[in-house]
Amino acid sequence: MKKKISPLLLLLPSLSTFAGEVTIVDATASPTGSGVYSFAVTLRHADSGWDHYADSWEVIAPGGELIGKRTLYHPHVDEQPFTRSLSGVAIPEGVDHIEIRAHDKLHGYGAKAFRIELR
Repeated sequence: MKKKISPLLLLLPSLSTFAGEVTIVDATASPTGSGVYSFAVTLRHADSGWDHYADSWEVIAPGGELIGKRTLYHPHVDEQPFTRSLSGVAIPEGVDHIEIRAHDKLHGYGAKAFRIELR
């Protein structure tokens, strides 16, 4: 009798690598003035307390320049997913998209950024 290994089992080691990292569920950008935007970002993370929680998200220009940062000052253990906003972010002229990256206190930056087209 031949035994087969499910292809899904082959993904398990790679999935465990990302366990516990912060995930960006959704993000939006709304223009509020000439080259200025407001961002709303929804995160999901298994916040467990002060030692392990999603502690920030950032707005990054295509060249890697940090153009905005929203610091999260406390864990959101009982509020998942959660959305927080950042207003007054000046987007450099000529930039047509940005990326949002999220950070947690234990794992650092999440593996996947969230791209937003601005124009």
